[in-house]
Amino acid sequence: MTSRDEVERFEIPSGGADDDDLTAELFRSAFRPPARTFGVTYRWRELTAEQAGSVWRSLAVWVRWFVATYQLTASVIPDCWWRHSEIVAELYALQRAELASFASDDPGFGPLAFHERLPHAVERLRMHNRTAGCVGLQAHKEPRLRTLRPDAPDFAGWQTASHQIGDEF
Repeated sequence: MTSRDEVERFEIPSGGADDDDLTAELFRSAFRPPARTFGVTYRWRELTAEQAGSVWRSLAVWVRWFVATYQLTASVIPDCWWRHSEIVAELYALQRAELASFASDDPGFGPLAFHERLPHAVERLRMHNRTAGCVGLQAHKEPRLRTLRPDAPDFAGWQTASHQIGDEF
């Protein structure tokens, strides 16, 4: 593996034309480490207790900003948003996308792309919120946890069969 110093000294022969200089710079930039410095995106189910505290605090601050900035009503994000895993997952994805859209190496299209996708995310949040049912009740409704069993007898037989058409002979 080469060091950054070696990459910076990397020379590409150029015939002097503008296209050659541009190509050389683009090629050189492929060897530079990425300039993105907006943090790590975590899988919620793999967070340590220390990471969880930090990620939750960051998300709560971001959600507060998001609701205020875009004037979102409780029909989009309920007051008990943090108690609904599907809403949390959507908000965390939005937070990470919004942060990534302002990365130092973005030429300016990131914020536009974020805003182009935002109406779809808001509609998904509305749908999750309707499913949760908290707004209609004007109180938190505890979600019913559904657990699928990977050791169910029917599934054990199902996973050993091929399920291909024509294999039944």
